Amino acid sequence: MAGTLVVTEADRRRYAWRHRAARATLYVIAVLSALFAAGPFVWAAITAFKQDSDLYRRRNNPFVFNETPTLDHLRLLFARTAFATFAWNTLWVGLLVVLITLVLALPAAYSLARLDRPWAGRMGIAIFFVYLVPPTLLFLSLSRLVVALGLQDSTWSLVVIYPTITVPVSVWLLLGFLKTIPKDIEEQAMVDGYSRVGAMVRVVVPLLLPGLVAVVVFAFTLTASEFIYALAFISPTSEKVISTGVPTELVRGDVFFWQSLQAAAVLVAVPIAVVFTLFLDRFVAGFTQGAVKG
Repeated sequence: MAGTLVVTEADRRRYAWRHRAARATLYVIAVLSALFAAGPFVWAAITAFKQDSDLYRRRNNPFVFNETPTLDHLRLLFARTAFATFAWNTLWVGLLVVLITLVLALPAAYSLARLDRPWAGRMGIAIFFVYLVPPTLLFLSLSRLVVALGLQDSTWSLVVIYPTITVPVSVWLLLGFLKTIPKDIEEQAMVDGYSRVGAMVRVVVPLLLPGLVAVVVFAFTLTASEFIYALAFISPTSEKVISTGVPTELVRGDVFFWQSLQAAAVLVAVPIAVVFTLFLDRFVAGFTQGAVKG
C-alpha cells in the first residue's frame, strides 16, 4: 500500500542499539554526577581520620590513607569541645522551630489558599518578601527584642527568632501544595457535617502530607545551618549550636583543627542524609506537587 512505512530488521537493530546507547550514556552521566556530588563528603570522611603528616604533605593523595588512620581527631572533638552539647542544642531548637513553623504556617497558608479574599495573593507575596530580607539587616533590631524578652545568651532566643525565617518560606511553599488539592474535597466533607477546621484536619492534612514533610525537612535544615543570629545572640559555650559552636571551638587564632572540623561535618551530615533518604519519595512528591500550580 502506498504511504506505508516499512521497517526493516536492520532499522530495528539500529533503533535498539541507539536506545541501549542512550540508556548507557544516561547511567554513566548519573554515576559520574553522583560521584562528583559525593566527592566532598568522601574527602571529609577520609580527612577526619588522617594524621597531620598525611594531611599536610602535598604529594599525598587526599582521597586515600597514605599513612595509618587515627581516631585522635574524633577524641579531640568529643573530649576537648562541647560537641555533644552543640548537637543537642541544635536538635531541640530545630524540633521546636519546626513545630512552631507548622502551627503558624499551615493555618496561614490554608486561609490564603482557600478563603477567597482579594488581598490573598498580595499577602502571600508580601509574606515571601519577608524571607528575602537579609539577616544582616534584621539582627540588630531583633537583638532588641531578644534583650526585651530577657533571652540574651540563651538558646531560647533562637526558638523565638528562627520562625521569622522559616514561617514565611513555609507559607509560600504550602500555598503551592494546597493549590494542587481540589476544593471540592473539603466542600463535600463540610456537606457531610464537618466544620471547616474539621475538614482541613481530616481531609486536607492527610493529602498534604508530602508537602508537610518537605516543609519539615526544609525548615529543620534551614534552622540547623543558620549562622548570623546564632553568632550574634549567643556567647556561652553551653548554649551554642553546631553552626557556631564547632567553628569557634576548632578555629583558634590561626590554628585550624581541620580533621576535627571535617569529623564534625560528617557526623552532622550523616543523620540528615539518612532522614532525607527515608523521606525522599515524599519530599520529592511534595516539591513536584507544589510546582504544578504554584
